[in-house]
Amino acid sequence: MSASVPRSPDVASEARLLGIRREAERQGRLEVAGVRPPGAPFPQASPEAGYYGLPLLKRPAWTWQVPLYFFIGGATGAAGVIGAMADWVGRDRELARHARLVATGGALLSSGLLIGDLGRPDRFLSMLRVFKRQSPMSVGAWVLAAFGSSSGAAVFARWLQERLDWRPVRVIGNIAQFSSAVLGLPLSNYTGVLIGATAIPVWNENVSTLPLHFGMSGLNSGVGILELLGHNDSRALNLLGILAAAVETWEGFHIETSSQPAMEPLKRGVSGRLTRIGGVLSGPLPLALRLASVVTGSRRARRRATYSSLVGSLITRFAWMLAGHASAKDYRLPLEISQQRPQQPAVILDQQAEADSEERLAV
Repeated sequence: MSASVPRSPDVASEARLLGIRREAERQGRLEVAGVRPPGAPFPQASPEAGYYGLPLLKRPAWTWQVPLYFFIGGATGAAGVIGAMADWVGRDRELARHARLVATGGALLSSGLLIGDLGRPDRFLSMLRVFKRQSPMSVGAWVLAAFGSSSGAAVFARWLQERLDWRPVRVIGNIAQFSSAVLGLPLSNYTGVLIGATAIPVWNENVSTLPLHFGMSGLNSGVGILELLGHNDSRALNLLGILAAAVETWEGFHIETSSQPAMEPLKRGVSGRLTRIGGVLSGPLPLALRLASVVTGSRRARRRATYSSLVGSLITRFAWMLAGHASAKDYRLPLEISQQRPQQPAVILDQQAEADSEERLAV
């Protein structure tokens, strides 16, 4: 069998190549199909076949420390905000003191969990080399470091003020408490932004609701921890718990009524069962118990609402992690989503790839 003679370019082929280049420059993408030699072994991606049935996405490499970090970080951020409000508005010094201690201890524990997942402390320090506002991971690392420093400074300043009533110490304490309150808001919900900004279908499908969901779940657990510390008579904490449970109830309704294929891991399998259990324990059940405590004055109902909120919030974090694992296994979902959404220009895709590469190098 004679060897094939390579084809020399001619005027027509060069003109076609020039047209393809101009189309790419003008539109940022190509509509021209490439040449596939007959019998070539290249896989043809489709929602029906995938790539030989192999997952297109890697499951998240996070360990058990990460959902626990999500839970503690959410409660910690909420405690920082509650402590400042109790000091400024309610004038409840004991509640403010306990909230500051919870915020400081939670920040230390959150840092330990994050470092444990990364493997080495220097990897966490590497994340603080630069601040990239377009990266939720970079923003979150900086927020955690700044929040922990502010909360610790507030606790130390209040302790020193009780012994030395100096004006400079009082000013430093107020500044640190204000910083803790401002940083507590993003700390309690940035993890929702973090997982929503990934390519995992079930997370990306809920990118608009995850920050509120995680924020309210953190508020639920933060209120519960402070109630366990003896503040189960605070009407303000009970009202915050009612608000958080009401939003969590709405989130559960949103998940159950959604018909998107990407939402299936939240309804099926182990992740679906955990999502429902966590949703009930952090939403309708504590909401009903807290409302009953308002009407009847029952401390037992409120105590049960506290336990239910804490357990439900913790289960919810692990349920979302398992749902991400299940979603990454389905090779059809990314292809279906890519067909439903308009294709991004190649320039934007290159910028995203470059940003992801810089993120990996920083870690």
